[in-house]
Formats: sequence, structure tokens, C-alpha cells
Amino acid sequence: MSQISPSRRGVVAGAALIVPGVALAAPGFDAVLWRGAGRPPVAAPAYVSLSAAVAAAPASGTKPFRILVTRGVWDEQVVIDKPFVHLVGESRTASVISHLAASGLTAPDGKRWGTFRTPTLFVRAPDFAAHNLTIQNAFDGLAEMTKPGGLHSHDGGGPQAVALMLDKGSDRARFTEVDILGYQDTLFPDAGRALFQRCLITGSYDFIFGAGRAYFEGCEIRSRPRPVDPVDGYIVAPSTPIDQPFGFVFQSCRLTKEAGTRKASVYLGRPWRPSSPFPDGRYGDPRYVGMSAFLDCWMDDHIAPAGWTEMWYTGKDGNPRTMLQPEDARFWQYRPAGPGAGALSRGRWLSRSQAKAMTKAKVLAAVTTP
Repeated sequence: MSQISPSRRGVVAGAALIVPGVALAAPGFDAVLWRGAGRPPVAAPAYVSLSAAVAAAPASGTKPFRILVTRGVWDEQVVIDKPFVHLVGESRTASVISHLAASGLTAPDGKRWGTFRTPTLFVRAPDFAAHNLTIQNAFDGLAEMTKPGGLHSHDGGGPQAVALMLDKGSDRARFTEVDILGYQDTLFPDAGRALFQRCLITGSYDFIFGAGRAYFEGCEIRSRPRPVDPVDGYIVAPSTPIDQPFGFVFQSCRLTKEAGTRKASVYLGRPWRPSSPFPDGRYGDPRYVGMSAFLDCWMDDHIAPAGWTEMWYTGKDGNPRTMLQPEDARFWQYRPAGPGAGALSRGRWLSRSQAKAMTKAKVLAAVTTP
């Protein structure tokens, strides 16, 4: 089932399409996705799949390889493993990269997909960019969870269905006016640095999660209802390494809701602590102390008054329900507005100087080593 949002917009003319601020001097395209009769809309080699177009990019390119994603639902699971691949959509809502996979469903190899195999788009190379298109996981989480015997679990066999993963090798990724659609675990920025500008991101449970650094500027973060559970969801679940100063920072974003999302039913986030192997066993790794901040964001009334909440992990004693409290993570807010901008009693409030110091340049700065 397609999750394309009818309220989004963005149609740009063929040959004039560019990624704002990226490779403005580069004319035309290096590849075009095209399944129609006749000539494609731009003069470039045509491919019937995005994977084939990516395969044509240089293995160690140093300048953008620009792919025009024409209108249509391009149904495939894609790995971006070449640097400087830039995707540009013909239409924000009609140029759709889509795939249906969920953790508890059976993959072609006969095994469960598992969360980390579900992404529609994997980015595993630096300097990726996407503009004016949609990336979605087409799994219908709401329909699945509300039917008898649906996928409800959190054991790797549930409704987790990732649309976009920034995996090992990704860095300096940029998304401008992109719709990233899913239901649970939608966006997984787990590595490197990423900038999201004027994007729409939808989901319910932990729908922005991972260990990477990401700066969200002027984005809409839209929560979706989850009637089978006591709460409708959690926006972020960062697993930021303790030696990494920034995780997910939201600047001037709008936290909105779909119809049916209940008042005070969505938390800004909870801290995810993945397990790691140690000499004395496998348990929650204390090196992961999530970081997220919401700065000058507008919040609708679906945001819970506490703002933040706890999350379980496997303790050193083997207890799988050991709780990591938000006070033990790095969760902050500054100058929220809107019906949901209440006490946010479990987060930390930044001063003006602290908030102003959390700039895009600092969040996305290169890591320096002694």
C-alpha cells in the first residue's frame, strides 16, 4: 500500500532540476530512470531501475553523478555504494522509491527480514544527496497491527520497517525537500553526518533512530496513530556514542500529527541502548548515551507533557527490562511553541546561549583526531 502523502507538493521542470547548493555548475544528468515509450525527458542514459543507474556511477567519483528519478513508483531495494550519487526527483510526491519489507515478514531467503534488512534505501558511501522525491517503506503498519494476529512484538519479528538507512560508509549526506514515509523505525541515520532540510518524516514508534549525527532544519515531523498500544509513539530513539557530542538536532521544525493521533500520546523520544559483546556476556553498552535536542520547534497537542520517557535495555545481570531513564541521556529542548509545548518535565532546558551554540556547523563538523 502506497503511503504517499497527498498534502505534499513539489514539481520541477526536467532539465532545470538541480539540488540547491550542490553542484550548481553541473549541467544536465548522468542517468535517468525511464520506463515509458519514446525518449526520456532529459538527454542521458536511461535505466529501468535505480540500482542499475547507481551501478553505472564511478566507483570512486569525485563529482556528483546526477540521476533523474522520473514520475512513478520505483519498487526496489537499493544500495548506494558509490560516492557522490545525487538523486533528483521530477516530482516530490510522484517520484517514489519504494519497497515493502518488515521485520516480522518473510524475506525471499525464507528468513525473517529483521529490522536491519528492511530499508528501502541503504546509503553506504559519502556525499550522497536527494532532492524533491519520496522514499518510503510501503509496509502498512497500521493495517497490520490492527488485524487479529498482526505483528506487535519488539523481538525482531514485529512491524519495524525502515525507509532510509544511513549505514557504515555514509557521511555528508544531504536531503532537501524529501518525503521519508513509514510507520515504525522509518529513518535510521546510524552513521556519519546528515542534513535534512524542509523534509517530511512520518512514523509512530522510534521513527527517527540510530547512532549518527543529523541536523533537521525546517522539517515536518508527522506522528501517526497506533491504536493498539497505550501510547501512539516516540519520535526519536537515539543511540549516540558518549564520545560523540551531537546526535539528532531539530531546528525550527514542526511536530504535527495525522488524524486519529491522540492528545498527549507521543513522546519526543526515549534513549536506545543497543547491546554489545563483553568478556562477561552480552548486554546494553554503556557507551551509548542518546543525544537529541528540539530547538525553536512548534509542537501540536499530541506531545506528552513529560516530553521524554525511559527505554529498556538488557542489563549486565541479564535483565532484559532494565530501564534507561531520560535523565541519564542527553535530551534537551529550547523555546518550544504550540499546543504541545507544555512542561516537558523530563527533559533539560537549554539556555539561550547553549541553544545558539548548537549550530548546524557544529553538529555537522568534521571529526578531528589528535
